Amino acid sequence: MLWLYILRRLGYMLMILVVVSVVGFIIIQLPPGDYLSTYIMRLEQGGMDVDEAQIAALKMRYGLDKPAPVQYAIWAWNMLHGDFGRSFEWNLPVYQLVMERLPLTLVLSVATMVFTYALAIPIGIYSATHQYSAGDFVATVFGFIGLAIPNFLFALILMWVLYSAFGLSIGGLFSQQYLQAPWSWAKFADLVKHLPVPLIVIGMGGTAGLIRVMRGCLLDELRKQYVVTARAKGVSETRLLLKYPVRIALNPIISTIGWALPAIVSGETIAAIVLNLPTTGPLLFRALIAQDMYLAGSTVMFLTLMTVVGILISDILLAVMDPRIRYEK
Repeated sequence: MLWLYILRRLGYMLMILVVVSVVGFIIIQLPPGDYLSTYIMRLEQGGMDVDEAQIAALKMRYGLDKPAPVQYAIWAWNMLHGDFGRSFEWNLPVYQLVMERLPLTLVLSVATMVFTYALAIPIGIYSATHQYSAGDFVATVFGFIGLAIPNFLFALILMWVLYSAFGLSIGGLFSQQYLQAPWSWAKFADLVKHLPVPLIVIGMGGTAGLIRVMRGCLLDELRKQYVVTARAKGVSETRLLLKYPVRIALNPIISTIGWALPAIVSGETIAAIVLNLPTTGPLLFRALIAQDMYLAGSTVMFLTLMTVVGILISDILLAVMDPRIRYEK
Protein backbone atom coordinates (compact mmCIF):
# COMPACT_ATOMS: atom_id res chain seq x y z
CA MET A 1 0.00 0.00 0.00
CA LEU A 2 1.27 3.43 -0.98
CA TRP A 3 0.11 5.11 2.23
CA LEU A 4 2.02 2.59 4.37
CA TYR A 5 5.12 3.33 2.31
CA ILE A 6 4.59 7.07 2.90
CA LEU A 7 4.29 6.49 6.65
CA ARG A 8 7.55 4.51 6.66
CA ARG A 9 9.26 7.24 4.70
CA LEU A 10 8.04 9.86 7.15
CA GLY A 11 9.69 7.85 9.92
CA TYR A 12 12.92 7.71 7.91
CA MET A 13 12.67 11.47 7.34
CA LEU A 14 12.58 12.12 11.08
CA MET A 15 15.65 9.92 11.63
CA ILE A 16 17.51 11.67 8.80
CA LEU A 17 16.72 15.08 10.27
CA VAL A 18 18.07 14.01 13.67
CA VAL A 19 21.28 12.58 12.19
CA VAL A 20 21.86 15.62 9.98
CA SER A 21 21.31 17.98 12.89
CA VAL A 22 24.00 16.17 14.93
CA VAL A 23 26.50 15.87 12.06
CA GLY A 24 25.89 19.43 10.88
CA PHE A 25 26.38 20.86 14.36
CA ILE A 26 29.63 18.91 14.78
CA ILE A 27 31.00 20.05 11.40
CA ILE A 28 30.16 23.69 12.14
CA GLN A 29 32.07 23.36 15.43
CA LEU A 30 35.13 21.69 13.86
CA PRO A 31 37.10 24.80 12.73
CA PRO A 32 39.31 26.27 15.49
CA GLY A 33 37.79 29.06 17.52
CA ASP A 34 34.20 30.22 17.48
CA TYR A 35 32.15 33.31 16.76
CA LEU A 36 33.36 34.93 19.97
CA SER A 37 37.01 34.61 18.86
CA THR A 38 36.21 36.45 15.63
CA TYR A 39 34.19 39.06 17.50
CA ILE A 40 36.98 39.73 20.01
CA MET A 41 39.51 39.97 17.18
CA ARG A 42 37.35 42.63 15.52
CA LEU A 43 37.14 44.59 18.76
CA GLU A 44 40.92 44.45 19.21
CA GLN A 45 41.48 45.52 15.62
CA GLY A 46 39.24 48.51 16.35
CA GLY A 47 41.54 49.52 19.20
CA MET A 48 39.45 48.16 22.09
CA ASP A 49 41.04 46.18 24.90
CA VAL A 50 39.04 43.14 26.01
CA ASP A 51 39.88 41.71 29.44
CA GLU A 52 39.11 38.25 30.78
CA ALA A 53 36.00 39.41 32.64
CA GLN A 54 34.52 40.80 29.42
CA ILE A 55 35.37 37.56 27.59
CA ALA A 56 33.65 35.49 30.29
CA ALA A 57 30.60 37.77 30.16
CA LEU A 58 30.44 37.47 26.37
CA LYS A 59 30.72 33.67 26.56
CA MET A 60 27.86 33.57 29.03
CA ARG A 61 25.82 35.96 26.86
CA TYR A 62 26.23 33.82 23.74
CA GLY A 63 25.99 30.51 25.59
CA LEU A 64 29.52 29.52 24.58
CA ASP A 65 30.60 28.75 28.13
CA LYS A 66 28.91 25.34 27.91
CA PRO A 67 30.33 22.17 26.29
CA ALA A 68 29.38 21.50 22.65
CA PRO A 69 27.02 18.58 23.51
CA VAL A 70 25.12 20.81 25.92
CA GLN A 71 24.94 23.58 23.30
CA TYR A 72 23.52 21.09 20.80
CA ALA A 73 21.01 19.72 23.29
CA ILE A 74 19.76 23.22 24.12
CA TRP A 75 19.54 24.12 20.40
CA ALA A 76 17.73 20.89 19.49
CA TRP A 77 15.29 21.19 22.40
CA ASN A 78 14.51 24.80 21.51
CA MET A 79 14.01 23.84 17.84
CA LEU A 80 11.34 21.35 18.86
CA HIS A 81 9.52 24.28 20.46
CA GLY A 82 9.89 26.55 17.43
CA ASP A 83 12.90 28.52 18.72
CA PHE A 84 15.89 28.25 16.36
CA GLY A 85 18.14 30.42 18.46
CA ARG A 86 19.57 33.86 17.91
CA SER A 87 22.14 34.80 15.31
CA PHE A 88 25.37 36.02 16.90
CA GLU A 89 26.37 38.21 13.96
CA TRP A 90 22.99 39.73 13.11
CA ASN A 91 21.71 39.82 16.72
CA LEU A 92 18.30 38.74 15.41
CA PRO A 93 16.23 35.56 15.77
CA VAL A 94 17.38 32.90 13.31
CA TYR A 95 13.79 32.15 12.30
CA GLN A 96 13.28 35.77 11.25
CA LEU A 97 16.48 35.83 9.17
CA VAL A 98 15.73 32.54 7.42
CA MET A 99 12.07 33.30 6.74
CA GLU A 100 13.02 36.63 5.18
CA ARG A 101 15.01 34.76 2.51
CA LEU A 102 13.43 31.30 2.35
CA PRO A 103 10.30 32.32 0.36
CA LEU A 104 12.42 34.02 -2.31
CA THR A 105 14.74 31.01 -2.32
CA LEU A 106 11.79 28.65 -2.88
CA VAL A 107 10.37 30.87 -5.63
CA LEU A 108 13.73 30.96 -7.39
CA SER A 109 14.33 27.23 -6.88
CA VAL A 110 10.89 26.11 -8.08
CA ALA A 111 11.02 28.49 -11.04
CA THR A 112 14.49 27.17 -11.93
CA MET A 113 13.24 23.58 -11.71
CA VAL A 114 10.26 24.33 -13.97
CA PHE A 115 12.53 26.14 -16.43
CA THR A 116 15.06 23.29 -16.36
CA TYR A 117 12.58 20.43 -16.85
CA ALA A 118 10.45 22.32 -19.40
CA LEU A 119 13.53 22.97 -21.52
CA ALA A 120 15.55 19.79 -20.96
CA ILE A 121 12.85 17.13 -21.52
CA PRO A 122 11.67 18.28 -24.99
CA ILE A 123 15.24 18.91 -26.17
CA GLY A 124 16.31 15.48 -24.84
CA ILE A 125 13.39 13.79 -26.63
CA TYR A 126 14.19 15.58 -29.89
CA SER A 127 17.89 14.78 -29.57
CA ALA A 128 17.18 11.07 -29.01
CA THR A 129 14.61 10.74 -31.80
CA HIS A 130 16.86 12.64 -34.25
CA GLN A 131 20.16 11.02 -33.31
CA TYR A 132 23.22 12.44 -35.13
CA SER A 133 21.16 15.16 -36.80
CA ALA A 134 22.16 18.84 -36.80
CA GLY A 135 19.77 19.50 -33.88
CA ASP A 136 21.29 16.62 -31.93
CA PHE A 137 24.79 18.01 -32.42
CA VAL A 138 23.65 21.49 -31.36
CA ALA A 139 22.03 20.06 -28.20
CA THR A 140 25.18 18.03 -27.48
CA VAL A 141 27.43 21.09 -27.84
CA PHE A 142 25.06 23.11 -25.63
CA GLY A 143 25.11 20.32 -23.05
CA PHE A 144 28.90 20.15 -22.90
CA ILE A 145 29.21 23.94 -22.67
CA GLY A 146 26.57 24.11 -19.94
CA LEU A 147 28.28 21.42 -17.91
CA ALA A 148 31.75 22.93 -18.38
CA ILE A 149 31.06 26.58 -17.46
CA PRO A 150 30.50 27.29 -13.73
CA ASN A 151 27.32 29.28 -13.16
CA PHE A 152 29.12 32.09 -11.33
CA LEU A 153 31.48 32.52 -14.31
CA PHE A 154 28.50 32.55 -16.67
CA ALA A 155 26.90 35.19 -14.43
CA LEU A 156 30.01 37.39 -14.69
CA ILE A 157 30.12 36.96 -18.49
CA LEU A 158 26.42 37.76 -18.82
CA MET A 159 26.73 40.82 -16.60
CA TRP A 160 29.65 42.13 -18.66
CA VAL A 161 27.94 41.48 -22.01
CA LEU A 162 24.64 43.10 -21.01
CA TYR A 163 26.35 46.12 -19.48
CA SER A 164 28.86 46.71 -22.27
CA ALA A 165 26.44 46.05 -25.14
CA PHE A 166 23.12 47.37 -23.79
CA GLY A 167 24.06 49.41 -20.72
CA LEU A 168 21.97 47.13 -18.50
CA SER A 169 23.06 46.52 -14.91
CA ILE A 170 21.63 43.19 -13.82
CA GLY A 171 21.59 41.88 -10.28
CA GLY A 172 19.17 41.38 -7.43
CA LEU A 173 15.55 40.30 -7.64
CA PHE A 174 13.99 43.75 -7.22
CA SER A 175 14.46 47.28 -8.44
CA GLN A 176 15.76 49.82 -5.94
CA GLN A 177 12.33 51.29 -5.18
CA TYR A 178 10.88 47.87 -4.30
CA LEU A 179 13.65 46.57 -2.01
CA GLN A 180 11.97 47.64 1.24
CA ALA A 181 8.45 48.08 -0.13
CA PRO A 182 5.62 45.82 1.11
CA TRP A 183 4.33 43.14 -1.23
CA SER A 184 2.01 44.32 -3.98
CA TRP A 185 1.18 43.42 -7.57
CA ALA A 186 3.72 45.98 -8.75
CA LYS A 187 6.46 44.38 -6.60
CA PHE A 188 5.47 40.91 -7.83
CA ALA A 189 5.66 42.12 -11.45
CA ASP A 190 9.09 43.59 -10.70
CA LEU A 191 10.20 40.21 -9.30
CA VAL A 192 8.99 38.41 -12.44
CA LYS A 193 10.87 40.94 -14.57
CA HIS A 194 14.13 40.20 -12.72
CA LEU A 195 13.76 36.39 -12.71
CA PRO A 196 14.98 35.49 -16.27
CA VAL A 197 18.67 36.24 -15.66
CA PRO A 198 18.95 34.15 -12.43
CA LEU A 199 16.92 31.36 -14.08
CA ILE A 200 19.26 31.21 -17.07
CA VAL A 201 22.43 31.44 -14.95
CA ILE A 202 21.43 28.92 -12.26
CA GLY A 203 19.46 26.58 -14.51
CA MET A 204 21.98 26.28 -17.33
CA GLY A 205 24.09 23.53 -15.78
CA GLY A 206 21.07 21.50 -14.64
CA THR A 207 19.38 21.85 -18.02
CA ALA A 208 22.49 20.68 -19.84
CA GLY A 209 22.87 17.66 -17.57
CA LEU A 210 19.21 16.62 -17.83
CA ILE A 211 19.32 16.86 -21.62
CA ARG A 212 22.12 14.29 -21.64
CA VAL A 213 20.27 12.05 -19.16
CA MET A 214 17.00 12.22 -21.10
CA ARG A 215 18.73 11.56 -24.40
CA GLY A 216 20.67 8.56 -23.09
CA CYS A 217 17.71 6.95 -21.30
CA LEU A 218 15.37 7.41 -24.26
CA LEU A 219 17.91 6.00 -26.70
CA ASP A 220 18.17 2.89 -24.50
CA GLU A 221 14.38 2.47 -24.50
CA LEU A 222 14.01 3.01 -28.25
CA ARG A 223 16.35 0.08 -28.89
CA LYS A 224 14.35 -2.40 -26.78
CA GLN A 225 12.27 -5.21 -28.20
CA TYR A 226 8.87 -3.92 -27.06
CA VAL A 227 9.37 -0.79 -29.20
CA VAL A 228 10.18 -2.89 -32.26
CA THR A 229 7.11 -5.08 -31.58
CA ALA A 230 4.82 -2.07 -31.15
CA ARG A 231 6.02 -0.61 -34.42
CA ALA A 232 5.45 -3.94 -36.15
CA LYS A 233 1.87 -3.94 -34.87
CA GLY A 234 1.29 -0.55 -36.48
CA VAL A 235 1.24 1.69 -33.39
CA SER A 236 1.70 5.31 -34.47
CA GLU A 237 5.12 6.78 -33.77
CA THR A 238 3.82 9.63 -31.60
CA ARG A 239 1.61 7.37 -29.46
CA LEU A 240 4.36 4.78 -29.15
CA LEU A 241 6.93 7.39 -28.16
CA LEU A 242 4.86 9.19 -25.54
CA LYS A 243 3.05 6.22 -24.01
CA TYR A 244 6.00 3.88 -23.43
CA PRO A 245 9.66 4.94 -24.00
CA VAL A 246 9.31 8.55 -22.84
CA ARG A 247 7.30 7.53 -19.79
CA ILE A 248 9.96 5.03 -18.74
CA ALA A 249 12.87 7.31 -19.64
CA LEU A 250 11.41 9.97 -17.33
CA ASN A 251 12.05 7.79 -14.25
CA PRO A 252 15.66 8.97 -13.72
CA ILE A 253 14.52 12.56 -14.30
CA ILE A 254 11.74 12.27 -11.71
CA SER A 255 14.10 10.64 -9.22
CA THR A 256 16.29 13.77 -9.30
CA ILE A 257 13.55 15.99 -7.87
CA GLY A 258 14.59 15.01 -4.34
CA TRP A 259 18.05 16.53 -4.58
CA ALA A 260 17.27 19.15 -7.24
CA LEU A 261 15.90 21.71 -4.77
CA PRO A 262 18.83 21.66 -2.30
CA ALA A 263 21.28 21.31 -5.22
CA ILE A 264 19.88 24.50 -6.71
CA VAL A 265 20.13 26.28 -3.35
CA SER A 266 23.70 25.12 -2.65
CA GLY A 267 24.83 25.43 -6.26
CA GLU A 268 23.56 28.98 -6.59
CA THR A 269 25.45 30.34 -3.58
CA ILE A 270 28.39 31.87 -5.45
CA ALA A 271 26.15 32.89 -8.35
CA ALA A 272 23.78 34.51 -5.84
CA ILE A 273 26.69 36.44 -4.33
CA VAL A 274 27.75 37.60 -7.80
CA LEU A 275 24.18 38.55 -8.77
CA ASN A 276 23.36 39.96 -5.32
CA LEU A 277 20.36 37.69 -4.82
CA PRO A 278 18.61 37.79 -1.41
CA THR A 279 18.47 34.01 -0.98
CA THR A 280 19.58 31.61 1.75
CA GLY A 281 22.80 30.60 -0.04
CA PRO A 282 24.75 33.79 0.74
CA LEU A 283 23.24 33.83 4.24
CA LEU A 284 24.51 30.30 4.93
CA PHE A 285 27.92 31.11 3.45
CA ARG A 286 28.29 34.17 5.68
CA ALA A 287 27.13 32.22 8.74
CA LEU A 288 29.72 29.48 8.10
CA ILE A 289 32.51 32.02 7.67
CA ALA A 290 31.55 33.73 10.93
CA GLN A 291 30.90 30.39 12.70
CA ASP A 292 27.43 31.62 13.58
CA MET A 293 26.45 28.11 14.62
CA TYR A 294 22.74 28.59 15.30
CA LEU A 295 22.11 30.40 12.01
CA ALA A 296 24.24 27.95 10.00
CA GLY A 297 22.78 24.89 11.71
CA SER A 298 19.18 26.03 11.29
CA THR A 299 19.74 26.88 7.60
CA VAL A 300 21.22 23.41 7.04
CA MET A 301 18.16 21.90 8.72
CA PHE A 302 15.81 23.81 6.42
CA LEU A 303 17.77 22.59 3.39
CA THR A 304 17.67 19.03 4.72
CA LEU A 305 13.91 19.29 5.17
CA MET A 306 13.63 20.42 1.55
CA THR A 307 15.72 17.42 0.51
CA VAL A 308 13.71 14.74 2.30
CA VAL A 309 10.38 16.27 1.25
CA GLY A 310 11.62 16.42 -2.34
CA ILE A 311 12.70 12.79 -2.23
CA LEU A 312 9.30 11.76 -0.86
CA ILE A 313 7.57 13.66 -3.68
CA SER A 314 9.82 12.07 -6.30
CA ASP A 315 9.15 8.57 -4.93
CA ILE A 316 5.39 9.13 -4.99
CA LEU A 317 5.60 10.43 -8.57
CA LEU A 318 7.65 7.37 -9.56
CA ALA A 319 4.95 5.09 -8.15
CA VAL A 320 2.30 6.96 -10.15
CA MET A 321 4.32 7.14 -13.38
CA ASP A 322 5.65 3.58 -13.43
CA PRO A 323 3.30 0.80 -12.20
CA ARG A 324 6.23 -1.65 -12.24
CA ILE A 325 7.56 -0.05 -9.09
CA ARG A 326 6.34 -1.78 -5.95
CA TYR A 327 7.01 -0.71 -2.38
CA GLU A 328 5.84 -3.83 -0.60
CA LYS A 329 8.50 -5.99 1.01
